Amino acid sequence: WRSKKMARKDENLSPEEEQLRQLKADQKAFKKEQKTQRNLNDTLIDMPKAEERIDKWLWCMRVFKTRTIATDACKKGRVTINGVSLKPSRMIKPGDVVDVKKPPVTYTFRVLQIPPNRLGAKLVPEYLENLTSPSQYELLEMTKISGFVDRQKGLGRPTKRDSRELSRFKEESYADSFFLDWEDDDEDDD
Repeated sequence: WRSKKMARKDENLSPEEEQLRQLKADQKAFKKEQKTQRNLNDTLIDMPKAEERIDKWLWCMRVFKTRTIATDACKKGRVTINGVSLKPSRMIKPGDVVDVKKPPVTYTFRVLQIPPNRLGAKLVPEYLENLTSPSQYELLEMTKISGFVDRQKGLGRPTKRDSRELSRFKEESYADSFFLDWEDDDEDDD
Protein backbone atom coordinates (compact mmCIF):
# COMPACT_ATOMS: atom_id res chain seq x y z
CA TRP A 1 0.00 0.00 0.00
CA ARG A 2 2.80 2.38 0.88
CA SER A 3 4.65 1.93 -2.40
CA LYS A 4 1.47 2.75 -4.34
CA LYS A 5 1.07 5.92 -2.30
CA MET A 6 4.70 6.90 -2.94
CA ALA A 7 4.24 6.18 -6.64
CA ARG A 8 1.23 8.51 -6.75
CA LYS A 9 3.28 11.22 -5.01
CA ASP A 10 6.10 10.81 -7.56
CA GLU A 11 3.59 11.23 -10.42
CA ASN A 12 2.35 14.54 -8.99
CA LEU A 13 5.83 16.15 -8.59
CA SER A 14 6.73 19.31 -10.42
CA PRO A 15 10.02 19.42 -12.39
CA GLU A 16 11.74 21.45 -9.62
CA GLU A 17 10.61 18.97 -6.96
CA GLU A 18 11.80 16.10 -9.14
CA GLN A 19 15.25 17.73 -9.46
CA LEU A 20 15.42 18.27 -5.71
CA ARG A 21 14.49 14.63 -5.03
CA GLN A 22 17.13 13.46 -7.52
CA LEU A 23 19.75 15.77 -5.94
CA LYS A 24 19.05 14.34 -2.46
CA ALA A 25 19.30 10.80 -3.81
CA ASP A 26 22.62 11.62 -5.48
CA GLN A 27 23.97 13.15 -2.24
CA LYS A 28 22.96 10.06 -0.29
CA ALA A 29 24.68 7.78 -2.84
CA PHE A 30 27.82 10.00 -2.75
CA LYS A 31 28.02 9.81 1.07
CA LYS A 32 27.63 6.03 0.95
CA GLU A 33 30.43 5.77 -1.63
CA GLN A 34 32.70 7.98 0.51
CA LYS A 35 32.09 5.77 3.54
CA THR A 36 32.96 2.69 1.50
CA GLN A 37 36.11 4.42 0.24
CA ARG A 38 37.15 5.30 3.82
CA ASN A 39 36.73 1.68 4.89
CA LEU A 40 38.85 0.59 1.93
CA ASN A 41 41.56 3.14 2.86
CA ASP A 42 41.57 1.93 6.48
CA THR A 43 42.09 -1.62 5.21
CA LEU A 44 44.98 -0.47 3.02
CA ILE A 45 46.61 1.32 5.96
CA ASP A 46 46.51 -1.84 8.10
CA MET A 47 48.13 -3.98 5.42
CA PRO A 48 51.82 -4.83 5.99
CA LYS A 49 54.31 -2.78 4.01
CA ALA A 50 56.99 -4.14 1.69
CA GLU A 51 59.82 -1.98 3.14
CA GLU A 52 60.46 0.25 6.16
CA ARG A 53 63.26 2.42 7.54
CA ILE A 54 65.43 0.49 10.00
CA ASP A 55 65.08 3.10 12.77
CA LYS A 56 61.29 3.11 12.51
CA TRP A 57 61.17 -0.69 12.40
CA LEU A 58 63.30 -0.98 15.57
CA TRP A 59 60.97 1.46 17.32
CA CYS A 60 57.82 -0.31 16.06
CA MET A 61 59.16 -3.67 17.24
CA ARG A 62 59.86 -2.19 20.70
CA VAL A 63 63.60 -2.93 20.50
CA PHE A 64 64.14 0.73 21.47
CA LYS A 65 61.84 2.90 23.56
CA THR A 66 61.90 5.90 21.22
CA ARG A 67 62.65 6.40 17.56
CA THR A 68 65.36 8.93 18.47
CA ILE A 69 67.22 6.30 20.49
CA ALA A 70 66.91 3.87 17.56
CA THR A 71 68.30 6.53 15.19
CA ASP A 72 71.24 7.23 17.52
CA ALA A 73 72.01 3.49 17.78
CA CYS A 74 72.13 3.26 13.97
CA LYS A 75 74.43 6.29 13.75
CA LYS A 76 76.78 4.82 16.37
CA GLY A 77 77.09 1.56 14.42
CA ARG A 78 75.22 -0.61 16.92
CA VAL A 79 72.74 -1.87 14.31
CA THR A 80 74.04 -4.10 11.52
CA ILE A 81 72.83 -6.36 8.72
CA ASN A 82 75.37 -9.01 7.68
CA GLY A 83 78.06 -7.20 9.69
CA VAL A 84 77.56 -3.89 7.84
CA SER A 85 76.63 -0.81 9.87
CA LEU A 86 73.50 0.96 8.72
CA LYS A 87 72.27 4.49 8.40
CA PRO A 88 68.89 5.13 10.06
CA SER A 89 67.31 5.67 6.63
CA ARG A 90 68.28 2.19 5.33
CA MET A 91 65.22 0.31 4.12
CA ILE A 92 64.71 -3.24 5.36
CA LYS A 93 62.42 -5.93 3.99
CA PRO A 94 61.08 -9.27 5.20
CA GLY A 95 63.81 -11.90 5.44
CA ASP A 96 66.59 -9.54 6.60
CA VAL A 97 68.54 -10.54 9.72
CA VAL A 98 69.28 -7.54 11.97
CA ASP A 99 71.90 -7.49 14.76
CA VAL A 100 71.43 -4.94 17.54
CA LYS A 101 74.20 -4.31 20.09
CA LYS A 102 72.86 -3.19 23.44
CA PRO A 103 75.91 -3.72 25.65
CA PRO A 104 76.73 -6.28 26.92
CA VAL A 105 74.35 -8.28 24.67
CA THR A 106 74.00 -8.51 20.88
CA TYR A 107 70.41 -9.31 19.90
CA THR A 108 69.62 -10.94 16.55
CA PHE A 109 66.24 -10.65 14.84
CA ARG A 110 64.79 -11.88 11.55
CA VAL A 111 62.22 -9.60 9.89
CA LEU A 112 59.06 -11.60 9.15
CA GLN A 113 56.76 -8.72 8.16
CA ILE A 114 56.81 -4.94 8.17
CA PRO A 115 54.15 -3.57 10.55
CA PRO A 116 51.87 -0.67 9.57
CA ASN A 117 52.64 1.17 12.82
CA ARG A 118 53.94 0.63 16.40
CA LEU A 119 52.66 -2.59 17.91
CA GLY A 120 51.65 -3.84 21.29
CA ALA A 121 54.18 -6.16 22.90
CA LYS A 122 51.94 -9.21 22.38
CA LEU A 123 51.85 -8.70 18.59
CA VAL A 124 55.62 -8.33 18.11
CA PRO A 125 56.32 -12.10 17.61
CA GLU A 126 54.09 -12.05 14.49
CA TYR A 127 56.44 -9.56 12.83
CA LEU A 128 59.92 -10.68 13.97
CA GLU A 129 61.72 -13.85 14.96
CA ASN A 130 64.19 -13.61 17.84
CA LEU A 131 67.39 -15.45 16.87
CA THR A 132 69.46 -14.29 19.87
CA SER A 133 71.60 -17.13 21.23
CA PRO A 134 70.99 -18.37 24.79
CA SER A 135 74.61 -17.55 25.67
CA GLN A 136 73.81 -13.84 25.14
CA TYR A 137 70.93 -14.07 27.62
CA GLU A 138 73.20 -15.86 30.12
CA LEU A 139 75.71 -13.04 29.73
CA LEU A 140 72.95 -10.50 30.41
CA GLU A 141 71.85 -12.41 33.52
CA MET A 142 75.42 -12.62 34.82
CA THR A 143 75.88 -8.89 34.28
CA LYS A 144 72.71 -8.14 36.23
CA ILE A 145 73.80 -10.33 39.13
CA SER A 146 77.40 -9.12 39.22
CA GLY A 147 76.29 -5.50 39.09
CA PHE A 148 75.04 -5.78 42.65
CA VAL A 149 77.74 -8.04 44.08
CA ASP A 150 80.99 -6.81 42.58
CA ARG A 151 80.67 -3.04 42.91
CA GLN A 152 84.17 -1.69 43.30
CA LYS A 153 84.86 0.65 46.17
CA GLY A 154 84.67 4.27 45.16
CA LEU A 155 82.59 3.67 42.03
CA GLY A 156 79.04 4.86 41.74
CA ARG A 157 76.86 6.46 44.31
CA PRO A 158 77.73 5.61 47.95
CA THR A 159 75.40 3.23 49.70
CA LYS A 160 73.57 4.26 52.84
CA ARG A 161 76.11 2.36 54.91
CA ASP A 162 79.00 4.13 53.15
CA SER A 163 77.37 7.49 53.83
CA ARG A 164 76.97 6.73 57.55
CA GLU A 165 80.58 5.62 57.87
CA LEU A 166 81.77 8.74 56.08
CA SER A 167 79.72 11.05 58.30
CA ARG A 168 80.96 9.27 61.47
CA PHE A 169 84.53 9.57 60.26
CA LYS A 170 84.12 13.29 59.59
CA GLU A 171 82.52 13.92 62.99
CA GLU A 172 85.21 11.98 64.82
CA SER A 173 88.12 13.58 62.99
CA TYR A 174 86.66 17.08 63.46
CA ALA A 175 86.15 16.50 67.17
CA ASP A 176 89.65 15.03 67.60
CA SER A 177 91.34 17.91 65.82
CA PHE A 178 89.33 20.47 67.78
CA PHE A 179 90.30 19.03 71.14
CA LEU A 180 93.90 18.50 70.13
CA ASP A 181 94.21 22.11 69.05
CA TRP A 182 92.60 23.29 72.28
CA GLU A 183 95.04 21.33 74.39
CA ASP A 184 97.97 22.72 72.41
CA ASP A 185 96.73 26.25 73.03
CA ASP A 186 96.53 25.66 76.79
CA GLU A 187 100.11 24.43 76.90
CA ASP A 188 101.36 27.46 74.98
CA ASP A 189 99.73 29.85 77.46
CA ASP A 190 101.62 28.42 80.45
